[in-house]
Amino acid sequence: MPPNTYKGVQFRGTRYVIIRFELAFRCRLANRHFFSTGGSLMAITGTEGLVLLIGRILFGGVIAFTGFNHFLQTEEMTGYAQYKGLPAPKAGVLLSGLLLILSGIGIVLGVLPVPLAALIAVFLVVSALIFHDFWAAPEEDQQTEMTQFLKNIALAGGALVVAAIGPQSWAYSIGLGLF
Repeated sequence: MPPNTYKGVQFRGTRYVIIRFELAFRCRLANRHFFSTGGSLMAITGTEGLVLLIGRILFGGVIAFTGFNHFLQTEEMTGYAQYKGLPAPKAGVLLSGLLLILSGIGIVLGVLPVPLAALIAVFLVVSALIFHDFWAAPEEDQQTEMTQFLKNIALAGGALVVAAIGPQSWAYSIGLGLF
């Protein structure tokens, strides 16, 4: 086999191979926000990008507002957390409020959408199970607790959708992500 061949393919020299590899690697890094399906690259742009932006504002805005509410109603929420048996209830209310605010803003801006959305999903499911256990609530509170439980579960589903599309390139976003 000639010296500049590999598996029957002839190259113009080692430098050429290294440059081609480096170029391919740089292209892959530049497209890291694209999600590959069957060899095609997808980005959420155009009308879909605008709809996604509106959805991000609505979803992330509600999450952030909920977190802001933790600071506006700290004492009431601390009392409820204490009633539910949460250790360090005030710290839990304040930390969860901060988590919700930062995650909501991150989703709106398109900053770290996958880990933030996944974190929100876990938080919402855990808080639904701990704080909205309608099956153990007195009969007069069951409907309210079930509504709150289902709201948290539905929002967790929305957060998982955001996490699923997070690796794609989003129009109207900062585009800072891990994936």
